[in-house]
Amino acid sequence: MTARGGLLRHRDFRLLWIGETVSGAGSSMAAVGVPLLAVTTLRASTFAAAALTAAAYLPWLVIGLPAGAWVDRRPARPLMIACDALAALLYASLPAAAWLGALTTGQVIIVALLAGAANVVFATAYQVYLPSLVGPAQLTEGNAWLQGSASAAAIGGRAAAGLATRTLGAATALLFNAASFLVSAGCLLRIPPPSAAGQPSTRQPPPPAARQTTRTRVWPGLALVARDPYLRPLTLYAAAANLAYTGNLALVVVFLIRVVRLGPAAAGLLLAAGGAGGLLGALLAPRLTRAFGPGRALILTGLGAGLSGLLIPLTARGPRLACYLAGATLIAAGLAAGNVIAGSFRQRYCPSSLLGRVTASMRFLAYGMIPLGAVAAGALGTALGARNALWVLQALFAAAALFLVASPVRAGLPLKQLQQREHLGRGRRDPAHV
Repeated sequence: MTARGGLLRHRDFRLLWIGETVSGAGSSMAAVGVPLLAVTTLRASTFAAAALTAAAYLPWLVIGLPAGAWVDRRPARPLMIACDALAALLYASLPAAAWLGALTTGQVIIVALLAGAANVVFATAYQVYLPSLVGPAQLTEGNAWLQGSASAAAIGGRAAAGLATRTLGAATALLFNAASFLVSAGCLLRIPPPSAAGQPSTRQPPPPAARQTTRTRVWPGLALVARDPYLRPLTLYAAAANLAYTGNLALVVVFLIRVVRLGPAAAGLLLAAGGAGGLLGALLAPRLTRAFGPGRALILTGLGAGLSGLLIPLTARGPRLACYLAGATLIAAGLAAGNVIAGSFRQRYCPSSLLGRVTASMRFLAYGMIPLGAVAAGALGTALGARNALWVLQALFAAAALFLVASPVRAGLPLKQLQQREHLGRGRRDPAHV
């Protein structure tokens, strides 16, 4: 058992945590700042604003699967540093173009697309990298610290985005995001490679026969996700939830500014206040896991988040702003806790040599729904109006938890690591239970 806060005394984990916290604050500023830039400066349409969210996640459909095979064949840390450096350059290009009077909606979408591609590789490598820093028994604590700090960063980042947009302008405010990626890269550079730290890597390169085609590299991860009775429903739930809830994220800035008629600063503060639930959820995740077991805790958080989302379309000026605060807070809490529980389970359950491909396969399907949800939200918002579109999307979000309720997850999740076998794409596979 690790003492409370013990991982923060672990130098390498602390550096990763600091870098991710700062980078998360910058990314949260961009998540609000880029749509604000499109809506307030470039006068983008509802569909174009939603397309920005689609562009950020479209790379998961294009390179998500190959990225997993790539990460499993290369050291994770250098990939993460390169992705941070690329993202910093991309986001810095937006204020540079604005100062030159050359900024267009097309450039904003292209930056979102390319930065999304860098995020695909970084996020996949990050899931593989964390188990190399901490032991299996510390994964839940490590994920809780990282998810909690990400939620706290989201609170500050979203609030700062609205205030910085009002005082500095939407384009200039994005410089904070570019700088945050440089901080993350600097922290990673200070972490020694596993061999230099006295922790030789246990990951082995794949045999030559597995290097022939992209299909042979990708297939083992996909096959495991498709056949496994636990990974499959987790993926289906994430895909359905992302399809619906991303629509909310794609429309919420338009909804708050054009329907509820809030200013940029007020909208940023409201978005930040709702994100406070993410910090609470991350802190509660270990306790929920101990109290209910990981499977039932995951169902509890999924149902709670989905039903809470039905409060958001009730938002209006005055006292009904509380509907957004309550709904967004409870959603953030449920999603953060669920991410900690599901991520820790995957890291312990999957063979280390397949973790990158399993992570990429699950996220290919789950995150691949995000651009589809954003485009669908743009179409629904245009046809029905933002408020009515949110009703449809939040109802679908609530229904997504049925994938967990109707699966073996309701009886609990196995905590022992799945044993790696030959020919992972074929044959029956019985997960090891405690």
